[in-house]
This record gives sequence, structure tokens and C-alpha cells, in this order.
Amino acid sequence: MEKTIEVMFRLFDKGWALVSSGTPEDFNTMTVSWGSLGTLWSTRIVTVYIKPCRYTHQFMEKNGCFTVSFFDEEYRRDLSVLGSKSGRDVDKVALTSLEPVSIGESVGFKQARATILCRKIYQHDFQLGKIPDRAIERYYQQEEPHTMYIGEVIDVIFAGEENQ
Repeated sequence: MEKTIEVMFRLFDKGWALVSSGTPEDFNTMTVSWGSLGTLWSTRIVTVYIKPCRYTHQFMEKNGCFTVSFFDEEYRRDLSVLGSKSGRDVDKVALTSLEPVSIGESVGFKQARATILCRKIYQHDFQLGKIPDRAIERYYQQEEPHTMYIGEVIDVIFAGEENQ
């Protein structure tokens, strides 16, 4: 049981993930290491956190669905590229070996080990006055605090399964 719990917590923190929003023709994606899986309002959920300055934030704001995709270690370089470049400036997906695919009302990647399709059910902008001082000092000296997005899990697609 302890090993299973450790693996679950490492999904975001050590394994990273991609959060994507939009359609295959008009989307953005970014690497995230902050996120969680859980239950809220008797619903399975995924929570991700995105700063307003990130290009992906615009896509999360205008679309009702998003995906969170997890990858094997061999794609670490690709995830690093997608986390360090802005889709405003360059077609960053073209700099990787990843192939976008339609997943429900959103987009994911063919190479993902698992992709969770989510419908946005809640969002909230973090407020500086309610964030611990140590976090403000570390993360919010130069940029606005994150927006928290909670998505209801609509589907989970594993590698090799047919996409919706």
C-alpha cells in the first residue's frame, strides 16, 4: 500500500505531466509538476495549477475541457522543452517527438502512457494574503499567483487504447 501511495504522489512531482487545453488545431500545452488526483463533491477530480502569465492559462480560461497526460521517462526531454518554451513564441510541440491527438473535447498526445480527460468544474485565483510567506518568497516575487483548476474526470485513456 505504501508503495502505491508513493507512486501516486510522484505522478506530478517527480514524473511531471502535460496539461493541455484546446483542439488539435488550436491548443497549448505545458509541463506541470503541481497537481493532484482526488474526490470532491462525490466526483473524481484532477487539480492543476497554472500561472496567469503562462500561455496555456488563456486556453484553460476559454475551453471547458483539458487533459493531463503522463509519459514514460524516455519523453523527459520533450516535457522539458514544453515546460521551458512558450507557445506564444514558437511551435514548441514541433520541437519534440510528440504527436497531438484529439481526446474528447480537448487534445492529448499519442505517446502518453495515460491521459485524463477533464471537464472544468471549478477554478480559483490564489490570493497572496492567504499564501504562506515562504511560498510567496519562493514563487511569487515576480509573477502573479497560480489559478487552480479542478476538472471532473470524464475519461482515462491508457497507451494503446482507442482515443475518444
